[in-house]
Amino acid sequence: MTESPTPDRTARRPVRLARVDWSEITVTVFALLLAFVIGAVLMVIADTEVQQKFTYFFARPGDALTASFDKISTSYGALFRGAFGGIGPITNTMAQSAPLICAGLGVGLAFRAGLFNIGGQGQAIMGAMFGALVGFKLTGLPLVVHLPLAILAGVVAGGIWGGFVGFLKARTGAHEVIVTIMMNYIAGGLLSFALTQALFRRPDRADPIAPVVAWNATFPRIAGTQLHLGFLLALVAAFVVWLVIERTSLGFRIRAVGSNPSASATAGMSVANTTMVTMALSGALAGLAGVQVALGPMSGATPTPLTAGLVGTIGFDAITVALLGRSRPLGTVFAGLLFGALHAGGLVMQGTGTPKELTTVLQALVVMFVATPMLVRTLLPFLRARRARRAVPAVASSGGLA
Repeated sequence: MTESPTPDRTARRPVRLARVDWSEITVTVFALLLAFVIGAVLMVIADTEVQQKFTYFFARPGDALTASFDKISTSYGALFRGAFGGIGPITNTMAQSAPLICAGLGVGLAFRAGLFNIGGQGQAIMGAMFGALVGFKLTGLPLVVHLPLAILAGVVAGGIWGGFVGFLKARTGAHEVIVTIMMNYIAGGLLSFALTQALFRRPDRADPIAPVVAWNATFPRIAGTQLHLGFLLALVAAFVVWLVIERTSLGFRIRAVGSNPSASATAGMSVANTTMVTMALSGALAGLAGVQVALGPMSGATPTPLTAGLVGTIGFDAITVALLGRSRPLGTVFAGLLFGALHAGGLVMQGTGTPKELTTVLQALVVMFVATPMLVRTLLPFLRARRARRAVPAVASSGGLA
């Protein structure tokens, strides 16, 4: 009598989709709410008219509370209108977020490999510098040739700037945090020096300002808005990063090295090569952010000419965007949109008498709470209880503790 083969239980087991970590999403949402609540308190404290109402609070508490509510609602209402109140503000938010998304993707990619890339600022400067150089030096080229060349020049420049850091890290053991900080200073100094040279300086100007980028090297935009092709490129970049991280052997090596470089080396992976490639890709994405600034028509019909302060603080803001997005491409896109909204709405909020710097404070508060989920759970105990309730079924389903 022949025995029947043992059924393959593993083969018949249904494939389970990755579960969404709602606990992490909930903590992020409440981190945002806490940031805005503290921002509201700061608004009330900083407003002199509201302060006067509080001098006789116990006699007429309604006046102080009403003035506080009016101040908060007016300021946050202006912030919302400036970011989402119509086609113009929405497209402005999207345009403001494009370079933040690109730079955030670069920083987040480095995070996934266990690298702390603080050099996004320098990499973005190099991207803007060489993207603009190709944009205003080459003339007579059609848009389909000129624009890709300018983008490529900026991306390659950022990639080389980041890749050099990866090379030093891999070959000499130099710490990437120290090296990238120094590279930021070098990039800023190089740009300032270049703007004093004939190659970069506008012929009819004595101050350090570059010529205007040729029209054929600028991102096409929707007429009457600030939204340009760069935002679509940022979304494409996010998809490509997701594809690389989740669907390629390179992405597997990046995640493995980021989780445990010693085990990865034991498994036969080259930690040094992975470090260099990751930093080069991270720098290329930050370089694309610089290209967004140099070639994107953010004000008026043409891009702002290249100056020493054109890039602003995009490279440093990218760190906050990557942290808020949990170093995931989709999360980085939403985080970039949030910070783009804060930038776009901050100007309108300033018109209500609230300092624009408050938006910077909001960004810092958001990052502080998002980066320290335990602090949020401590301030909001019901989140800690909810997490404990979620942990009980997980232990039960695994058959108990080992």
